[in-house]
Amino acid sequence: MSEQLDKNYWDSRYQTEQTGWDLGAASGPIRHYIDQLNNKDLRILIPGCGNAYEAEYLTEQGFSNITLIDISPSLVEQLRNKFHGRKEIKIVEGDFFEHQSEYDLILEQTFMCALDPAMREAYVRKMQSLLSPNGKLAGLLFGVHFEKAGPPFGGSIEEYESLFGEHFEIKTMEKAYNSVKPREGNELFIIFNNNKI
Repeated sequence: MSEQLDKNYWDSRYQTEQTGWDLGAASGPIRHYIDQLNNKDLRILIPGCGNAYEAEYLTEQGFSNITLIDISPSLVEQLRNKFHGRKEIKIVEGDFFEHQSEYDLILEQTFMCALDPAMREAYVRKMQSLLSPNGKLAGLLFGVHFEKAGPPFGGSIEEYESLFGEHFEIKTMEKAYNSVKPREGNELFIIFNNNKI
């Protein structure tokens, strides 16, 4: 992990409430995707979960097997209080790249854009290794390059095709039509199917 964007960096951001990426609710495109899922027993992972609004939404829709992982101890403590007694939600404090398990669905929401771009190939390989053979990676990526140095770090459809194409079948990658206003036109909604045999 990049020295700058380590556990201490993210923990400090949460402790000082410098969380400009926080929408205060699950994002529209991800809510819309969740609404189309019929299997409530899917094993779902949300890496770099932040305040985990998506997990709240999933439980409201009846999903029963949700894992959250984040590297910030302060945030994880808040989540454990927030979701206390919720058996359908497992909370892991730790590094995504060291996590071991298997999931049917991984939801991407402002996680990849928070990583040093040098980590992206490792991110793709790790995503594939955590997914079941028929698993999916779905959610949002930024489809724009930011003028300011990140995080967040952006990208383009062409870059993502090259990055993910070897490990995933790119089922959907298109501009999100229902982003929140500040992100309108800048988000790509993705569904990538695992190519693992």
